Amino acid sequence: MIDRRNVLLLGALVLMSPRLAQATAMSRVTAYAFTFTGLDGNAILLSAYAGHPILVVNTASLCGYTPQYTGLQALWTRYRDKGLMVLGVPSNDFGGQEPGGVSEIAKTAHDDYHVTFPLTEKATVKGPSAHPFYKWAAIERPLDAPRWNFHKYLIGRDGQLKASFTSAVEPGDPRVIAAIEKELVSA
Repeated sequence: MIDRRNVLLLGALVLMSPRLAQATAMSRVTAYAFTFTGLDGNAILLSAYAGHPILVVNTASLCGYTPQYTGLQALWTRYRDKGLMVLGVPSNDFGGQEPGGVSEIAKTAHDDYHVTFPLTEKATVKGPSAHPFYKWAAIERPLDAPRWNFHKYLIGRDGQLKASFTSAVEPGDPRVIAAIEKELVSA
């Protein structure tokens, strides 16, 4: 025999489930919740770029992938007027390849590679001391956490993590270009 209370409870849950799903989606944290400190000491609020795709890349000055700064700058130059934000996040987490301070980081990025996109101050991108953005990204995509320098996260216009590219994937790779272009035209 079916218990009438269980039937009523099940019916109430079915009616409430769309509301619960909507409330969960509405309260979901996005990349726009995070702030970095810029290399110049000023705050970089990701919320300032709401509605625009953001490519967040952990960088290092003494890495074999450091020449990717050139490709990142090319993306920035090509797409910034269409809304793309590129953000470099110097990190010493992998191989100790970002040992310097602000002036050394700036020299490599600005003088050697002519980078004009924003850079943050040095940040931790892995482990329990990781910057809150990187903790969030690790929760959002646990299999896509940075394993080396120049890992790329693409944040969509809605603030959600849309794509992740390993260090070996060059900024000009067709997969990166396609993902960026898709976000630039998405409504």
